[in-house]
Amino acid sequence: MKIATWNVNSLKVRLQHVIDWLQLSQVDVLCLQELKLPDEKFPRAELEAAGYKSWFAGQKTYNGVGILVRDGIDVHDATVVRNIPGFEDLQQRVIAATVNDVRIVSAYFPNGQAPGSEKFAYKMRWLDALREWLREEMRQYPKLALLGDYNIAPDDRDVHDPKAWEGQNLVSPEERAHFLQLVGLGLTDAFRKFEQPEKLFTWWDYRMMAFRRNAGLRIDHILLSADLAELCASCEVDKVPRKWDQPSDHAPVIANIGC
Repeated sequence: MKIATWNVNSLKVRLQHVIDWLQLSQVDVLCLQELKLPDEKFPRAELEAAGYKSWFAGQKTYNGVGILVRDGIDVHDATVVRNIPGFEDLQQRVIAATVNDVRIVSAYFPNGQAPGSEKFAYKMRWLDALREWLREEMRQYPKLALLGDYNIAPDDRDVHDPKAWEGQNLVSPEERAHFLQLVGLGLTDAFRKFEQPEKLFTWWDYRMMAFRRNAGLRIDHILLSADLAELCASCEVDKVPRKWDQPSDHAPVIANIGC
């Protein structure tokens, strides 16, 4: 199974990019973040015409997550969960579904704005709730994959200029500690399971020619439970869509799972 994650930064704006990339990549499951549209505007018919069924939790203007699954692959509708159970939240940031026997979680982590801010405190609460929910999910689903825009660069290898970013949002000690706590549940960073080129990132600011200068961060991740990590044959970042006209500021991340 080929699974992927992509923050598309508005599905309305980049629907054709998604359809084109699905045909190029031939992924089986694509997790989307930052849909930026309400459920009634979700382009289900267009994606079905491209060969993919969809499950989503939308929100006007902000946030929103989805899971696209290739036709012919079994999805258990009764297992679909939107948002973190027991965590009251108006923001649409999580959707989970069981695809064949794999629990797929698409998540758009809060940005956090800046350490010490109210939005950062919300991010910390959200991360606590996510971790405790995933702990229970992993008891039920030995094969689990957490895909999404984490808004966390786990270590200095994932930052184009660690000194310039030191102590800032996305790289703060608190955020990195939360990432390690997710790993501590028994999850593996699929990207780091393999030898990778230096300075390979997943997000580049639209400003100051950041993509051209490769001034980016690796903040989009695929974490795999032990059963899936053992079956993972590769993990890569596809920078091609970032070169298209009016691109998302993120690139897709893909993992090949031999199951």
